[in-house]
Amino acid sequence: MSAEPIARSPAGHGRPSRPTGQRAGVLYGLAAYGLWGGFPLYFTWLAAAGPWEIVGHRIAWSVVFCVILLACTGGFPALARKLRNRRTLVGAALGGLFVAANWTIYLIAVTSGRIADAALGYFLNPLVSVALGLIVLRERLRPLQWIAVGIAALGALYLTVQAHSLPVIPLGLAFSFGIYGLIKNRMGARLSALEGLTAETICVSPLAAVFLGMVAAQGATTFGALGPGHTALLASTGVATAVPLLLFAASARRVPLVTIGLLQFLAPIMQFGTALLLGEQLSPARWIGFGIIWIAVAVLIVDLMGASRPRSKVAAPLEPGVAG
Repeated sequence: MSAEPIARSPAGHGRPSRPTGQRAGVLYGLAAYGLWGGFPLYFTWLAAAGPWEIVGHRIAWSVVFCVILLACTGGFPALARKLRNRRTLVGAALGGLFVAANWTIYLIAVTSGRIADAALGYFLNPLVSVALGLIVLRERLRPLQWIAVGIAALGALYLTVQAHSLPVIPLGLAFSFGIYGLIKNRMGARLSALEGLTAETICVSPLAAVFLGMVAAQGATTFGALGPGHTALLASTGVATAVPLLLFAASARRVPLVTIGLLQFLAPIMQFGTALLLGEQLSPARWIGFGIIWIAVAVLIVDLMGASRPRSKVAAPLEPGVAG
Protein backbone atom coordinates (compact mmCIF):
# COMPACT_ATOMS: atom_id res chain seq x y z
CA MET A 1 0.00 0.00 0.00
CA SER A 2 1.12 3.54 -0.62
CA ALA A 3 3.87 5.76 -2.03
CA GLU A 4 4.43 5.31 -5.81
CA PRO A 5 7.74 5.04 -7.64
CA ILE A 6 8.47 8.24 -9.55
CA ALA A 7 9.81 7.66 -13.06
CA ARG A 8 10.48 9.72 -16.10
CA SER A 9 8.15 9.51 -19.05
CA PRO A 10 9.05 10.31 -22.63
CA ALA A 11 8.24 13.64 -24.13
CA GLY A 12 4.99 14.13 -25.91
CA HIS A 13 2.67 12.96 -23.16
CA GLY A 14 1.14 16.18 -21.97
CA ARG A 15 -1.51 16.79 -19.35
CA PRO A 16 -4.76 18.57 -19.89
CA SER A 17 -4.21 22.21 -18.94
CA ARG A 18 -7.82 22.88 -18.10
CA PRO A 19 -8.65 23.30 -14.38
CA THR A 20 -11.38 20.67 -14.71
CA GLY A 21 -8.74 18.15 -15.82
CA GLN A 22 -6.58 18.93 -12.81
CA ARG A 23 -9.53 18.73 -10.42
CA ALA A 24 -10.41 15.32 -11.84
CA GLY A 25 -6.76 14.29 -11.50
CA VAL A 26 -6.69 15.27 -7.83
CA LEU A 27 -9.88 13.30 -7.21
CA TYR A 28 -8.44 10.26 -8.98
CA GLY A 29 -5.26 10.59 -6.89
CA LEU A 30 -7.19 10.95 -3.64
CA ALA A 31 -9.23 7.87 -4.54
CA ALA A 32 -6.12 5.84 -5.37
CA TYR A 33 -4.16 6.76 -2.26
CA GLY A 34 -7.29 6.55 -0.12
CA LEU A 35 -7.80 2.95 -1.24
CA TRP A 36 -4.14 2.12 -0.59
CA GLY A 37 -4.43 3.81 2.80
CA GLY A 38 -7.41 1.61 3.64
CA PHE A 39 -5.61 -1.61 2.75
CA PRO A 40 -4.68 -2.45 6.38
CA LEU A 41 -8.36 -2.76 7.33
CA TYR A 42 -9.14 -4.71 4.16
CA PHE A 43 -6.35 -7.21 4.68
CA THR A 44 -7.00 -7.43 8.42
CA TRP A 45 -10.41 -8.87 7.49
CA LEU A 46 -8.53 -11.54 5.53
CA ALA A 47 -5.98 -12.26 8.29
CA ALA A 48 -7.39 -15.76 8.90
CA ALA A 49 -5.98 -16.81 5.54
CA GLY A 50 -2.41 -15.86 6.40
CA PRO A 51 -0.01 -13.85 4.23
CA TRP A 52 1.02 -16.69 1.88
CA GLU A 53 -2.52 -17.63 0.88
CA ILE A 54 -3.50 -13.96 0.51
CA VAL A 55 -0.49 -13.22 -1.73
CA GLY A 56 -1.24 -16.31 -3.82
CA HIS A 57 -4.84 -15.25 -4.34
CA ARG A 58 -3.85 -11.63 -4.93
CA ILE A 59 -1.57 -12.63 -7.79
CA ALA A 60 -4.00 -15.17 -9.24
CA TRP A 61 -7.08 -12.95 -9.15
CA SER A 62 -5.09 -9.97 -10.44
CA VAL A 63 -4.23 -12.06 -13.50
CA VAL A 64 -7.89 -12.96 -13.96
CA PHE A 65 -9.11 -9.37 -13.57
CA CYS A 66 -6.43 -7.88 -15.83
CA VAL A 67 -6.99 -10.52 -18.52
CA ILE A 68 -10.71 -9.73 -18.52
CA LEU A 69 -10.00 -5.99 -18.81
CA LEU A 70 -7.54 -6.54 -21.65
CA ALA A 71 -9.99 -8.80 -23.43
CA CYS A 72 -12.72 -6.17 -23.14
CA THR A 73 -10.44 -3.45 -24.50
CA GLY A 74 -8.80 -5.56 -27.21
CA GLY A 75 -5.37 -5.02 -25.67
CA PHE A 76 -3.94 -8.53 -26.04
CA PRO A 77 -2.33 -8.09 -29.47
CA ALA A 78 -0.50 -4.93 -28.37
CA LEU A 79 0.73 -6.56 -25.14
CA ALA A 80 1.89 -9.70 -26.97
CA ARG A 81 3.76 -7.55 -29.49
CA LYS A 82 5.48 -5.53 -26.76
CA LEU A 83 6.50 -8.63 -24.79
CA ARG A 84 8.36 -9.98 -27.83
CA ASN A 85 10.99 -7.43 -26.87
CA ARG A 86 13.32 -9.33 -24.55
CA ARG A 87 14.16 -6.29 -22.42
CA THR A 88 10.49 -5.55 -21.85
CA LEU A 89 9.75 -9.16 -20.90
CA VAL A 90 12.71 -9.35 -18.49
CA GLY A 91 11.70 -6.00 -16.97
CA ALA A 92 8.13 -7.23 -16.43
CA ALA A 93 9.39 -10.45 -14.81
CA LEU A 94 11.75 -8.59 -12.47
CA GLY A 95 9.07 -6.04 -11.68
CA GLY A 96 6.68 -8.86 -10.85
CA LEU A 97 9.19 -10.46 -8.48
CA PHE A 98 9.86 -7.25 -6.57
CA VAL A 99 6.23 -6.18 -6.33
CA ALA A 100 5.30 -9.71 -5.16
CA ALA A 101 8.03 -9.43 -2.51
CA ASN A 102 6.58 -6.05 -1.49
CA TRP A 103 3.07 -7.50 -1.23
CA THR A 104 4.34 -10.45 0.83
CA ILE A 105 6.26 -8.30 3.31
CA TYR A 106 3.30 -5.94 3.59
CA LEU A 107 0.86 -8.76 4.30
CA ILE A 108 3.19 -10.31 6.88
CA ALA A 109 3.22 -6.91 8.62
CA VAL A 110 -0.55 -6.37 8.49
CA THR A 111 -1.56 -9.90 9.49
CA SER A 112 0.91 -9.91 12.39
CA GLY A 113 -0.28 -6.60 13.85
CA ARG A 114 2.65 -4.48 12.66
CA ILE A 115 0.79 -1.95 10.54
CA ALA A 116 2.87 0.93 11.93
CA ASP A 117 6.01 -0.73 10.57
CA ALA A 118 4.32 -1.01 7.17
CA ALA A 119 3.44 2.68 7.26
CA LEU A 120 7.04 3.53 8.16
CA GLY A 121 8.22 1.54 5.14
CA TYR A 122 6.12 3.67 2.81
CA PHE A 123 7.27 6.88 4.49
CA LEU A 124 10.83 5.71 3.80
CA ASN A 125 10.12 4.65 0.22
CA PRO A 126 10.55 8.03 -1.55
CA LEU A 127 13.77 8.61 0.38
CA VAL A 128 15.07 5.19 -0.66
CA SER A 129 14.09 6.00 -4.26
CA VAL A 130 16.17 9.18 -4.09
CA ALA A 131 19.14 7.19 -2.72
CA LEU A 132 18.78 4.55 -5.46
CA GLY A 133 18.77 7.32 -8.04
CA LEU A 134 22.09 8.53 -6.66
CA ILE A 135 23.73 5.10 -6.41
CA VAL A 136 22.35 3.30 -9.48
CA LEU A 137 21.44 6.05 -11.92
CA ARG A 138 24.28 8.39 -10.92
CA GLU A 139 21.80 11.21 -10.46
CA ARG A 140 22.92 14.39 -8.74
CA LEU A 141 21.04 15.18 -5.56
CA ARG A 142 20.01 18.67 -4.57
CA PRO A 143 21.21 19.87 -1.14
CA LEU A 144 17.84 19.28 0.56
CA GLN A 145 17.71 15.76 -0.89
CA TRP A 146 21.11 15.02 0.65
CA ILE A 147 19.83 16.31 3.97
CA ALA A 148 16.62 14.26 3.75
CA VAL A 149 18.48 11.04 2.92
CA GLY A 150 20.97 11.70 5.73
CA ILE A 151 18.21 12.28 8.28
CA ALA A 152 16.38 9.13 7.11
CA ALA A 153 19.59 7.09 7.47
CA LEU A 154 20.00 8.50 10.98
CA GLY A 155 16.42 7.51 11.80
CA ALA A 156 16.93 3.96 10.49
CA LEU A 157 20.17 3.68 12.49
CA TYR A 158 18.40 4.91 15.63
CA LEU A 159 15.58 2.38 15.22
CA THR A 160 18.16 -0.39 14.67
CA VAL A 161 20.12 0.51 17.80
CA GLN A 162 17.09 0.89 20.07
CA ALA A 163 15.56 -2.41 18.87
CA HIS A 164 18.93 -4.26 18.73
CA SER A 165 17.97 -5.47 15.24
CA LEU A 166 17.37 -4.13 11.76
CA PRO A 167 13.85 -2.76 11.12
CA VAL A 168 13.34 -5.54 8.56
CA ILE A 169 9.73 -4.81 7.60
CA PRO A 170 10.12 -1.04 6.98
CA LEU A 171 13.40 -1.48 5.12
CA GLY A 172 12.10 -4.49 3.20
CA LEU A 173 9.04 -2.58 2.05
CA ALA A 174 10.98 0.58 1.18
CA PHE A 175 13.71 -1.21 -0.79
CA SER A 176 11.48 -3.75 -2.57
CA PHE A 177 9.19 -0.99 -3.76
CA GLY A 178 12.12 1.35 -4.43
CA ILE A 179 13.77 -1.26 -6.67
CA TYR A 180 10.41 -1.90 -8.34
CA GLY A 181 10.23 1.82 -9.09
CA LEU A 182 13.77 1.73 -10.45
CA ILE A 183 12.81 -1.10 -12.81
CA LYS A 184 9.78 0.89 -13.99
CA ASN A 185 12.08 3.87 -14.50
CA ARG A 186 14.41 1.91 -16.74
CA MET A 187 11.51 0.46 -18.72
CA GLY A 188 10.01 3.90 -19.34
CA ALA A 189 6.54 3.96 -20.88
CA ARG A 190 6.83 0.70 -22.83
CA LEU A 191 3.78 -0.74 -21.06
CA SER A 192 0.66 1.02 -19.87
CA ALA A 193 -0.48 0.59 -16.25
CA LEU A 194 -2.85 -2.24 -17.17
CA GLU A 195 -0.37 -3.91 -19.52
CA GLY A 196 2.38 -3.67 -16.91
CA LEU A 197 0.32 -5.19 -14.10
CA THR A 198 -0.96 -7.94 -16.42
CA ALA A 199 2.55 -8.87 -17.57
CA GLU A 200 4.02 -8.71 -14.07
CA THR A 201 1.35 -10.87 -12.46
CA ILE A 202 1.42 -13.42 -15.28
CA CYS A 203 5.20 -13.69 -14.88
CA VAL A 204 4.90 -14.43 -11.13
CA SER A 205 1.80 -16.63 -11.40
CA PRO A 206 3.96 -19.78 -10.85
CA LEU A 207 4.88 -18.22 -7.50
CA ALA A 208 1.16 -17.93 -6.67
CA ALA A 209 0.74 -21.61 -7.50
CA VAL A 210 3.63 -22.47 -5.16
CA PHE A 211 2.17 -20.41 -2.31
CA LEU A 212 -1.34 -21.81 -2.71
CA GLY A 213 0.00 -25.35 -3.11
CA MET A 214 2.10 -24.96 0.04
CA VAL A 215 -0.92 -23.78 2.03
CA ALA A 216 -3.07 -26.61 0.63
CA ALA A 217 -0.40 -29.20 1.52
CA GLN A 218 -0.53 -27.99 5.11
CA GLY A 219 -4.32 -28.32 5.14
CA ALA A 220 -4.62 -24.60 5.93
CA THR A 221 -6.58 -23.39 2.90
CA THR A 222 -9.36 -21.00 3.90
CA PHE A 223 -10.78 -20.32 0.42
CA GLY A 224 -14.29 -21.79 0.46
CA ALA A 225 -13.85 -22.96 4.05
CA LEU A 226 -14.77 -19.85 6.06
CA GLY A 227 -18.00 -18.87 4.40
CA PRO A 228 -18.97 -16.99 1.23
CA GLY A 229 -17.95 -13.59 2.64
CA HIS A 230 -14.34 -14.63 3.21
CA THR A 231 -14.21 -16.38 -0.17
CA ALA A 232 -15.56 -13.26 -1.91
CA LEU A 233 -12.99 -11.08 -0.16
CA LEU A 234 -10.13 -13.31 -1.31
CA ALA A 235 -11.50 -13.25 -4.87
CA SER A 236 -11.78 -9.45 -4.71
CA THR A 237 -8.03 -9.02 -4.17
CA GLY A 238 -7.52 -8.79 -7.94
CA VAL A 239 -9.92 -5.87 -8.23
CA ALA A 240 -8.44 -4.27 -5.10
CA THR A 241 -4.98 -4.46 -6.66
CA ALA A 242 -5.84 -3.13 -10.11
CA VAL A 243 -8.40 -0.37 -9.40
CA PRO A 244 -6.17 1.99 -7.35
CA LEU A 245 -3.34 1.47 -9.86
CA LEU A 246 -5.58 2.54 -12.74
CA LEU A 247 -6.90 5.50 -10.72
CA PHE A 248 -3.33 6.56 -10.04
CA ALA A 249 -2.45 6.32 -13.72
CA ALA A 250 -5.44 8.56 -14.54
CA SER A 251 -4.34 11.05 -11.89
CA ALA A 252 -0.68 11.14 -12.90
CA ARG A 253 -1.57 12.26 -16.42
CA ARG A 254 -3.62 15.21 -15.21
CA VAL A 255 -1.84 16.86 -12.28
CA PRO A 256 1.63 18.36 -11.70
CA LEU A 257 4.46 16.33 -10.22
CA VAL A 258 4.33 18.19 -6.91
CA THR A 259 0.67 17.22 -6.42
CA ILE A 260 1.41 13.52 -6.82
CA GLY A 261 4.47 13.94 -4.63
CA LEU A 262 2.31 15.31 -1.82
CA LEU A 263 -0.58 12.90 -2.34
CA GLN A 264 1.73 9.89 -2.01
CA PHE A 265 2.05 10.50 1.74
CA LEU A 266 -1.71 10.17 2.26
CA ALA A 267 -1.55 6.34 2.26
CA PRO A 268 1.13 5.89 4.97
CA ILE A 269 -0.52 8.60 7.09
CA MET A 270 -3.81 6.67 6.88
CA GLN A 271 -2.03 3.39 7.58
CA PHE A 272 -0.30 4.84 10.63
CA GLY A 273 -3.64 6.17 11.90
CA THR A 274 -5.17 2.72 11.37
CA ALA A 275 -2.38 1.16 13.43
CA LEU A 276 -3.15 3.46 16.34
CA LEU A 277 -6.90 2.89 15.88
CA LEU A 278 -6.38 -0.87 16.10
CA GLY A 279 -4.45 -0.46 19.33
CA GLU A 280 -0.83 -0.93 18.25
CA GLN A 281 1.50 0.35 20.95
CA LEU A 282 4.64 2.35 20.15
CA SER A 283 7.34 2.79 22.76
CA PRO A 284 8.75 6.29 23.35
CA ALA A 285 11.94 5.20 21.54
CA ARG A 286 9.94 4.15 18.46
CA TRP A 287 8.03 7.45 18.50
CA ILE A 288 11.40 9.20 18.39
CA GLY A 289 12.50 7.03 15.46
CA PHE A 290 9.28 7.75 13.59
CA GLY A 291 9.73 11.45 14.34
CA ILE A 292 13.19 11.46 12.78
CA ILE A 293 11.83 9.81 9.62
CA TRP A 294 8.99 12.33 9.47
CA ILE A 295 11.50 15.18 9.63
CA ALA A 296 13.29 13.63 6.64
CA VAL A 297 9.96 13.36 4.79
CA ALA A 298 9.18 17.01 5.57
CA VAL A 299 12.57 18.09 4.15
CA LEU A 300 11.91 16.05 1.00
CA ILE A 301 8.46 17.64 0.58
CA VAL A 302 9.99 21.13 0.89
CA ASP A 303 12.57 20.18 -1.75
CA LEU A 304 9.89 18.77 -4.05
CA MET A 305 7.71 21.85 -3.79
CA GLY A 306 10.61 24.25 -4.27
CA ALA A 307 12.08 22.40 -7.25
CA SER A 308 8.75 22.03 -9.05
CA ARG A 309 7.58 25.66 -8.96
CA PRO A 310 9.51 26.92 -12.01
CA ARG A 311 8.31 24.04 -14.21
CA SER A 312 5.04 23.01 -12.60
CA LYS A 313 3.13 23.66 -15.86
CA VAL A 314 5.25 21.21 -17.84
CA ALA A 315 6.02 18.60 -15.20
CA ALA A 316 6.35 15.15 -16.73
CA PRO A 317 3.80 12.46 -15.91
CA LEU A 318 4.73 9.71 -13.48
CA GLU A 319 5.04 6.03 -14.20
CA PRO A 320 2.44 4.34 -11.95
CA GLY A 321 3.38 1.63 -9.55
CA VAL A 322 1.71 -0.69 -7.05
CA ALA A 323 1.74 -0.30 -3.34
CA GLY A 324 0.68 -2.40 -0.46
